[in-house]
Amino acid sequence: MLDLRLTAFASFAARGDFFWCTGIEDTFITAPHAKTGRTLDEYELTGHYARWREDIDLIANLGVQAARYGIPWHRINPAPGVWNWESADGPLERMLDRGVAPIVDLVHYGLPAWIEGAFLHPDYPKFVAEYAARVAERFKGHIHAYTPLNEPRITAWYCGRLGWWPPFERSWRGFIRVMLGVCRGIVETTRALQSVDPEILPVHVDATDLYTAAEPALEAEAQHRQELVFFALDLISGRIAEGHSLLDWLRRHGVTDRELAWFREHRVSLPFIGLNLYPMFTDKRVQRTRQGRTRIVMTYGEGDIVSKLSRRYWERYRAPLFVSETAATGSVARRQAWLDASVAATRRTRADGIPLLGYTWWPLFTLVTWAYRQGQHPAEYYYKHMGLWDLDHSSARQPTALVELYRNLAVGGSNTAGPLSV
Repeated sequence: MLDLRLTAFASFAARGDFFWCTGIEDTFITAPHAKTGRTLDEYELTGHYARWREDIDLIANLGVQAARYGIPWHRINPAPGVWNWESADGPLERMLDRGVAPIVDLVHYGLPAWIEGAFLHPDYPKFVAEYAARVAERFKGHIHAYTPLNEPRITAWYCGRLGWWPPFERSWRGFIRVMLGVCRGIVETTRALQSVDPEILPVHVDATDLYTAAEPALEAEAQHRQELVFFALDLISGRIAEGHSLLDWLRRHGVTDRELAWFREHRVSLPFIGLNLYPMFTDKRVQRTRQGRTRIVMTYGEGDIVSKLSRRYWERYRAPLFVSETAATGSVARRQAWLDASVAATRRTRADGIPLLGYTWWPLFTLVTWAYRQGQHPAEYYYKHMGLWDLDHSSARQPTALVELYRNLAVGGSNTAGPLSV
C-alpha cells in the first residue's frame, strides 16, 4: 500500500515516485432547495450507500495505489454531540483491507444542517476541527492523508457569489466572507489533524483555472481572476500581506488587516497540493458581450493545461503536486482522448522536472449533476457520464473500455508516468 505518512511522503517525493488514483463524486448539500425541496447527496443518488462494497472492490481491482474518498459529515455527526460512524467505517476499512491508501475528503461543499449559516457560523472552524480530530483519532495509525476541504474557491463561489448553497450569499463581499470562513476552517482542521497524529499528510485540493483575455483592455480582469485561483492557498499559507495583488481588493470589500494577520500568524504548510482540472471547465477566456459587459467563456482545453497549471503552482509554492481530479464528459472515445492527452502531458511535465506525483481519474463512475437539486426530473435525467464505468437506469455499474486502459496505467505505477527529471 502507498504510504502517505508525512515523513514517508517526503521520501516518496524526493525519489520522484508516482501513484495512480481515482475517487467517487461526493458532493453533499443537505439544505433542501426552496422550490423543489430536494437535497443533493451524490452517494444516495448514485446508489453508493447501498453498493459501497461493490464500489470499493471496483477501485481495488483497478490496481490504483490510492483513492480520494469523501465521508459524509452530515451522517457521521447528524446533531451536535451525536456521532454515527457507520458511513465511514465500512468503506474505509474495506479500502484498507484491499490495499488502497485512502485520501479522506473531510468536507465536500456541504455541511450538517444543524450548522446554521454554514461557513459563516462563527463557530464553524471549531465544529469542523472537532469533526476532523475525531476522524483522525478513529483511524489513527491506519489512515494518514486527509483533505481538509475540497475546492475552497468553488465552495465560496456557489455559497457566497451565486447563492446556490448555504449561506446563500450573492455578492463579491459574500464570496470573500465565505472564503474567510472556509479557510479558517482549513487552518483549524489541519492543526487538529496533526495534533492527533503529527504524521498526517494534509492534502490541499482546489479547482484550477487558466484565464486569458480576448483583448488588451481585459488583461487586468483576466489577471485578477487568475490571482483569485490562488486565493485560498495564499490565504492559509499566510502569503496575503503588503504587496499581494489581492490586498487592496480585499480591503475594499471589508476585509480587515486584523483578519489577514490571523492567517499569517496561524499559517499552515502546503506539503502536497492537488489540482482539479477538466478540459471542459478549466480554460477560461475573458471577453465582452455586445452590451459591453465582461463575460467568462469556457473553451475546451488541450492536454497542455496539465503542464501549464503544474508549472504555475510549482513556481508559486514549490510544493509537490498531483492531479487530484480530471476527466472528460461525453462518449467513451472523447474520454479516452482526454485520458491519452492528459497522461502524455503528465509525462512531459515530469520530464521538465516539475514534481507531479500522481494522477486521479475522477469520478470512478457517472455522477449526477448539481442541477438535480433545482430540477424536477428523476436522477438519471441528470447523469453526466465522466467515469470509467457508466451507470444505467438502475444505477448498475457498466464498465467501459476505459477500465482496462486505466488499469494498465495503474499497474505500471511510476513507469507509465515517466521519470521525474532532476
